[in-house]
Amino acid sequence: MKSVVLLFGVMSLVMSSASFADLDLAKKSGCLACHSVDKKVVGPGWKDVAAKYKGDAGAKALLITKVQKGGKGNWASVTGGAPMPPYSPRVSDENIEKLVDFILTL
Repeated sequence: MKSVVLLFGVMSLVMSSASFADLDLAKKSGCLACHSVDKKVVGPGWKDVAAKYKGDAGAKALLITKVQKGGKGNWASVTGGAPMPPYSPRVSDENIEKLVDFILTL
């Protein structure tokens, strides 16, 4: 039983470390200028994004494209019409995918 508890604790620590790494990537990529995990800044909070797209099989591809190319419309009532700026090629496609995966797991 102790080993199961220890393993669970280690897994939680690893997941937390991964989340911190993803949040650090978001900070380095400039995402935190307009977003936060829990609340609206200019753009929606990422937990709200994750909730909106929960169970949507096409969400990952949609969000990757939105981050790459920018755009507006999906969150106009939240952002007051402010568009999402394009982040590609400033942020690599690989890192955009990591960021979208992080957001969808919140």
